[in-house]
Amino acid sequence: MMRGISSDLASFKTLTFRPGLNILLADKSEGATDRQSRNGAGKTSFVEMVHFLCGSNAPKDSIFRTPALIDSTFEIIMDVGDDEYSIARSGKKPSTIILNGPAENLPIEPKFIEDEGHYEISNENWKATLGACWFGLDAVPKPDDKNTPTFRSLFSYFARRQGSGAFQTPVQHSRLQQLWDQQVAISYLLGLDWRIASDFQRLRDKEKIVKELGRAARSGGLGTIFGRAADIRTRLAVAERKIERLSSRLKSFQVINEYRELQEEANGITSRINKLGEENFIDQGLIDDLKASLVEEQEPDLSDLGKLYEEVGVVLPDMVRRRFDEVKVFHRTIIENRRSHLTSEINSASQRIQERERAQSDLDARRQQIMDFLQSGGALEQYTAMREELGRAEAEVESLRQKLTAAETLESSRAELDIERARIVQALRDDVHERQDIVNEAIVTFEELSEALYENAGSLTIDATANGPSFEVKVEGQRSKGITNMQIFCFDLMLLELSNRRGRSPGFLIHDSHLFDGVDERQVAKALQLGADRAAKHGYQYIVTMNSDVLPNDGYRPDFDVRSYILDTTLTDATETGGLFGLRF
Repeated sequence: MMRGISSDLASFKTLTFRPGLNILLADKSEGATDRQSRNGAGKTSFVEMVHFLCGSNAPKDSIFRTPALIDSTFEIIMDVGDDEYSIARSGKKPSTIILNGPAENLPIEPKFIEDEGHYEISNENWKATLGACWFGLDAVPKPDDKNTPTFRSLFSYFARRQGSGAFQTPVQHSRLQQLWDQQVAISYLLGLDWRIASDFQRLRDKEKIVKELGRAARSGGLGTIFGRAADIRTRLAVAERKIERLSSRLKSFQVINEYRELQEEANGITSRINKLGEENFIDQGLIDDLKASLVEEQEPDLSDLGKLYEEVGVVLPDMVRRRFDEVKVFHRTIIENRRSHLTSEINSASQRIQERERAQSDLDARRQQIMDFLQSGGALEQYTAMREELGRAEAEVESLRQKLTAAETLESSRAELDIERARIVQALRDDVHERQDIVNEAIVTFEELSEALYENAGSLTIDATANGPSFEVKVEGQRSKGITNMQIFCFDLMLLELSNRRGRSPGFLIHDSHLFDGVDERQVAKALQLGADRAAKHGYQYIVTMNSDVLPNDGYRPDFDVRSYILDTTLTDATETGGLFGLRF
């Protein structure tokens, strides 16, 4: 229960609360102009102050850190557990909470400040304390806790904030609230197994990663990190075969110290063999030319010359005839000498070719001997290079093996996730079935509240879906902002009543005036009357902020006096000092 709010700010308007229904009214006072309204009176700021004193963040743009308020301390008196405490906090030191009350009964003991005469606790520990006392959460969360109920999320269902978009749907207290947080929080407050909703979120996280990796692998966005398992398997087989070949070569490899000298000798032999071949080619050409000349070299025909000498001999003496015989012998001698010379040259060239061929054969034998020796091993540098190549190949194989494992995991993970989802869905169905009494209690309570405002206006459906627990408010006919807001009203009262029975609530519910925007005056009257009746019946506190011109004058039971629930402190924006803080900023 909330008992009062005050501040050391002199102009602040102290608020005192009673059990049951409390209406904080923003009214027009004399002197208000047409351009003045109640929108800046402090109704929404009151909700923000309750959050501020219950551990909300206080960023630089917080109203409590504005120059006008940063030096002021605000205090709330309320029940925490079975005891009453005063809690104070300032924008100047937002990380520190000042306490007064039985500190020994708190799950996290605050530190006593002797000079100040009060207890202090960090804001983080204060949230953990409220979570433990109001909602039964662990005072010291486990380091690996994830997707679990948190105090700030649970509390936000009992003090919705307009600035967070809390009046859009019943199941969402903030426009930024994620699905898993909605499912976990509502399941926890109703008494369902919230861990199943947490499991769904862990599954969605896995599915998101698998989906993104699959999309990146298909598009090549991950480069060579991922790929098709079949392609990687092929590359791996080739790489492993390469390692086998390199390992075999290294196993039989011998390091030859004189490798470079032998390699140079082999190169020199090759050059000499090539040179001898060129010389043989030249001599063979010479032989062919000489043989051709030898065939062409014939003894001249002397028959005509003989006839001439015979005719001349008629008149010439025998001396001329003797001279002709000498000439004939001379020509024959020349031809014989020429043939002898050509034959000698051919024999010489043939002998040189034979000698070179023998030399080529000897050189080739030596070269083969060297090559056989070199092929059995190599230089140290070559051996080192082969070892480095083997190392690179082994690293590539290991990388491919890891990639293959990742690819196979990626390709098989979808089936595994489907199996996991089916398991979680079945667990959720079993839980809903086993806790059918809780489900029915929530449905019936919501139905009772809804029917008190509208005839067949809406119903609560709790379902076990493939995406986790579903909490849906269904409205028949045309949906309007006013009807939606009243369904939020019914949902919040239902949530408070059921969680309050299980000891999982702050014991109060706060509704900002924005909840009644667009709501018919008759439904507003019914809602206030219903809130007062249910709060009195079930022992909780219902606090409402409203504008005076929205507060209905009619539509109540004869015995219901709405004015008796209005707080003594009334706000207005008609004057500079009429708002909650008593000043403009």
